[in-house]
Amino acid sequence: MLTVDIDSNSGFCAGVIRAIGKAEEFLKEGGRLYSLGAIVHNDAELSRLVAQGLVTIDKEDLEEMVDARGETLLIRAHGEPPQTYETAGSLGFKIIDCTCPVVLKLQQRIKNAHERLIEGGQGQIIIFGKPGHAEVLGLVGQTDGDAVVVENITMLEDAVANGVIRLDIPTEVFSQTTKSPAEYSRLCARLEEMMAADNEMPVERFKGRHLLSVHDTVCSQVATRHERLSRFALEHDVVIFVSGKASSNGKVLCDLCKSLNIRTYHIDSVSEIKREWFRADDKVGVCGATSTPKWLLEEVAAHILDLNKYVPAWEEKFIN
Repeated sequence: MLTVDIDSNSGFCAGVIRAIGKAEEFLKEGGRLYSLGAIVHNDAELSRLVAQGLVTIDKEDLEEMVDARGETLLIRAHGEPPQTYETAGSLGFKIIDCTCPVVLKLQQRIKNAHERLIEGGQGQIIIFGKPGHAEVLGLVGQTDGDAVVVENITMLEDAVANGVIRLDIPTEVFSQTTKSPAEYSRLCARLEEMMAADNEMPVERFKGRHLLSVHDTVCSQVATRHERLSRFALEHDVVIFVSGKASSNGKVLCDLCKSLNIRTYHIDSVSEIKREWFRADDKVGVCGATSTPKWLLEEVAAHILDLNKYVPAWEEKFIN
């Protein structure tokens, strides 16, 4: 008998909930609200907000504007570099800043580290993150562009080989808040190995030189989700992962599920679900990213049950 479970830990993170709540609060009063970039990487949720009056624009749109007096611009949870606020302010926008508090704290830590390294005369900041990602652009902006972004160990090693990253100067490393804690740990360990070798020291002795500072900046909610999602993927025969294909967090979490359960399928809407993915006695798990609304997870679960013509115990109370 096929059953379907929805992961209780999936769904919007606190930062996204806050941003959408602020947008809905403003839109209830009527009028237009601009969002700089998609407020959430989920087409279904975006469509719902667009119907209420949300208008998504990008950096190019912002730069082409001449006068925005009387208009309101929402800064989404990812955050923005300082230059964005200057541009929006000069155009006359009223700003609703929905930058996630966790991201704001990280921005300040990177800014402080940059100032600290400048005072020391030399040093470098490395950010483990997806190049071009909105949050990462905001983080790099805190250093006036003076930070190196690497997404994996290969990029790290290439940056060292090309002289972009030095191994003999004070180095501070930070992570994008939604990256994999395990991948971050592996990358930092590899950097430490290379720096120790360059300084002709064993790793343990190199630690005492304090040339490398690794900051724990992965969001605790995201880190916990990795642990719980790993268990969820192992507990189910099939995993249906629901998120927008543009979601960086979604890709990381879906890849995590796939590494543990080969029968993991990534979808962003009910229309992508295929009957042949399921067997009669499968235990199906439905989960998603921090940008996936609960209502969509429920819609996906209901559709799978409908395809397989079975009503689970948790739905019987709504039928009887």
